[in-house]
Amino acid sequence: MKTRHVIFLLFFVLLPLSCNLPGNDASALSSVSAGSELLLVAPPGSTPTATPFQPLPPTPTYIPTEFPTPEPVFIPAPEPQINPGEGRTWADYPGPSIWPDIDIPAPTGILPHPEDQINILLLGSDQRPYDPGFRTDTILLLTLNTEEGTANLTSFPRDLYVYIPGYTVQRINTAFIWGGFDALATTMEYNFGVRPDYYALINLWSFVDVIDSLGGIRVEIGRDLCDHRDAWGEFCVSQGTMWMDGKTALWYVRSRYTTSDFDRGRRQQEVLQGVFNQLISMNGLTRAPELYDIYVQNVTTNMSFGDLAGMIPLAAHLADTGELGRYSIGTGQVYSWTNTSGAQVLVPVREAVLDVMRQALNSP
Repeated sequence: MKTRHVIFLLFFVLLPLSCNLPGNDASALSSVSAGSELLLVAPPGSTPTATPFQPLPPTPTYIPTEFPTPEPVFIPAPEPQINPGEGRTWADYPGPSIWPDIDIPAPTGILPHPEDQINILLLGSDQRPYDPGFRTDTILLLTLNTEEGTANLTSFPRDLYVYIPGYTVQRINTAFIWGGFDALATTMEYNFGVRPDYYALINLWSFVDVIDSLGGIRVEIGRDLCDHRDAWGEFCVSQGTMWMDGKTALWYVRSRYTTSDFDRGRRQQEVLQGVFNQLISMNGLTRAPELYDIYVQNVTTNMSFGDLAGMIPLAAHLADTGELGRYSIGTGQVYSWTNTSGAQVLVPVREAVLDVMRQALNSP
């Protein structure tokens, strides 16, 4: 579970692009003045001519001393525009190429959600150097509501046993390597009622350098944790606030011997929040070129710089409020099952999962 790579992404999704705000453009003014040659020229030999009339004295202007009290006008706040959602049937998706060892559930359909809401998959791979194969062991959905100025983060366990349209029922962390972002986006749509707009994928070896480039982060630890750490033996952290460098944060989000996949999801959200808080506290404008250079070298994404720049207003709002809603598909939304290969997987409980998704997606 290489959850650590996701946390750097929020910086470029939500904060540093304020250095690209447009300035005043004087060229428009100069072009207007250049085209305004309205000069009148008298004919040759002309002589001054007396004014044929005398100006009239000014007319007195009536200025009232009493004003009627205007009736108050109530302007209601605009109602949020809600996408009504879309139904889906079996015919909307390809069938399995490998027959699964469990019944395939019906598609959920797309859940209603506010218009102009942006959904971004933040992915962390377990790829090793010189190894082209990998799984997306970290899957987070970042939901940005630009109308309400909110951001929600939802964690999905890597062992969720879901239908990957066109493939089979398999762990969700295999969808990306099987068919890329489109396959994972279709899997999210089929099983969770949302089709992500964008994704950002970070590889295995970038995390420590990213955290250290920020000067470390302050993490609000939700629970005590003791687990093995290389070169340390058993390493423990206590509930409360702790400053972490890159290697400590790496250990914190990877630890898996004494905890579950659900707990790792909670810890990765804590670290992500720590990164965001650190970026708010530092001078992001002066560090933006350096950090963006790290970003483009380590992230695979379908988001352009222009896409990110469009999120500046929401980033400014979140910097003021620090609000980040946290959701997860946890023990109350799944049950454990052993598949025919003997692997332990997590089977989603449909209605319980959709209850969480409706909250995360701001569904009515």
